[in-house]
Amino acid sequence: MTAAIACSDLSFSWPDGAVVLSGLTASFGLGRTGLIGVNGSGKSTLLRLIAGELRPGSGLVRTLGDVGYLPQAITLGTSRTVSDLLGVTAARAALHAVEAGRAGQEAFAAIGDDWDVEERARAWLDRLGLASLALDDRVERLSGGETVLTALAALFLRRPDILLLDEPTSNLDLDARGRLYDAVATWTGVMVIVSHDRELLALVDQIADLSAGSIRMYGGNLAAYERLVAAEQAAAERAVSAAEAGVRRERRDLAEAQTRQARRDRQGRKLAGSGSMPRIVAGARKRHAQESAGQSRELHAERLQAARGPERAALTGPNGAGKTTLLRGIAGLADLDGVTVRRGAAVGYLPQRLDILDDSLTVVDNVRAAAPGASVNEVRASLARFLFRGDRADRVAGTLSGGERFRAVLAALLLARPAPQLLLLDEPTNNLDMASVRQLSQALEGYRGAIIVAGHDVPFLRSAGITRWLRLDRDTGLTAIEPP
Repeated sequence: MTAAIACSDLSFSWPDGAVVLSGLTASFGLGRTGLIGVNGSGKSTLLRLIAGELRPGSGLVRTLGDVGYLPQAITLGTSRTVSDLLGVTAARAALHAVEAGRAGQEAFAAIGDDWDVEERARAWLDRLGLASLALDDRVERLSGGETVLTALAALFLRRPDILLLDEPTSNLDLDARGRLYDAVATWTGVMVIVSHDRELLALVDQIADLSAGSIRMYGGNLAAYERLVAAEQAAAERAVSAAEAGVRRERRDLAEAQTRQARRDRQGRKLAGSGSMPRIVAGARKRHAQESAGQSRELHAERLQAARGPERAALTGPNGAGKTTLLRGIAGLADLDGVTVRRGAAVGYLPQRLDILDDSLTVVDNVRAAAPGASVNEVRASLARFLFRGDRADRVAGTLSGGERFRAVLAALLLARPAPQLLLLDEPTNNLDMASVRQLSQALEGYRGAIIVAGHDVPFLRSAGITRWLRLDRDTGLTAIEPP
């Protein structure tokens, strides 16, 4: 039997009626498929439907073969161990019982042919850079990156026929990403990867573009897909250029509109010069314009003065070094041993897990909670800059995709009162599509406060105008480094 995934006329909506997928038909065979699309297009929802975590409203999902699934958010119980997360605890217990000479038939059944389970588990942990972890370590001590790597080790150890990975490089440092790339490159089954990591998408055999509820398949990796899309866009532009009659009509309409505006402007200047406008009215308008300009300059100067300067620091380092703990300490959410933190201004903190929203409230209500003095109209106008327009702003936070949730959290931070003068961003580009990363970069360009970014996305860090590069290691602590 050849492993495969088949989706037929698949539809899914959230309980609030928001439609995610409607009538989608697609299939995935052997090889690595990169599933791309803008945030909110339904990529993660599709993986959850294939994995059986969600039930479709209509249509069918068929999988031929065993399915392994890595979600964006991995839920861990504090009492569990690395062995539990790897799924080898029962086999290890049976193996130890056999070795001790106190095993029954059930122990041999639990082991099956897996007599080297501990060696294979240890080998995968080592291969993914987790040599420091013991199988009996509790998962509560793992960092975000170590958690992802351990979950990946569990999947590779299990070797399912179908592997579904949702943003697998989230929270991974540069070295860990390299090890993941090597593991992905050697995969021979069915693999569907939701990612915005360009290096990871360079390893796939085909791209599946999910847009407007349908999927288009493109042979080759991300670079080949981008070349094909560019060719399609060029063809469309040539078709538009060929519509000469339409172009001439648009130009004529534009010229007529400009002529009418020039005529109105000329009449206004003539009226002002004739003295028909009372001098007191003209003077009042002039004073109002001058005062408005002066107030605008003063407000801008005050904002610049209130900001803590243009310092923008990148915090890098291996997974588990303590980057998140350091940011939480600066934000006042954790104690740092032997370190005193003094905060002289408002601080905004964006955590990796994006868990600062109330999932039962709408996006509008979450932002209003951060800025209680703002009216609903003011909040809606501000949310439009974060692409939450109209009904999208009324979405319940619990139904948002990873990228949408990030934008909602960022809006709540930047629109808060008092406005934060220091932003702490923990892996901010995780789960963002490439367009959203560009929008985040543009938002940070307009922000005048200080920024500390923990991350491994070097292209993004460069675009964010980083002025100081720092590395945090377990052994050497915090040191300044040269830009990568």
